[in-house]
Amino acid sequence: MSQTSMSRSRRSFSAEFKDELCREVIDSSKPVSEVAKAYGVGDDSVRRWLAKYRDTHGGGVDTELTVTERARIAQLERENRELRAEAAFLKKVALESKGQRNSAVR
Repeated sequence: MSQTSMSRSRRSFSAEFKDELCREVIDSSKPVSEVAKAYGVGDDSVRRWLAKYRDTHGGGVDTELTVTERARIAQLERENRELRAEAAFLKKVALESKGQRNSAVR
């Protein structure tokens, strides 16, 4: 391995920089690879920092979501919104029709 490639692989980053990248991955739910590429850092480095960040800051799942999982979550969120809208509509209709019984039945 040449001296140049060794010095490039030995870059050091501040704790603030590492934490910033970790927060971006967590808060935006962006894939680790996307964040790593945007900042010119290796995927494995960001994954290590993320594991350490989660251990220190007590949170989250240790794995990033797959594209399939993200799509499923988006689908479930959409269905949830639709069901909430339907429930609100039915509640409104039920309240409006309360007391409007057919008087010929009596």
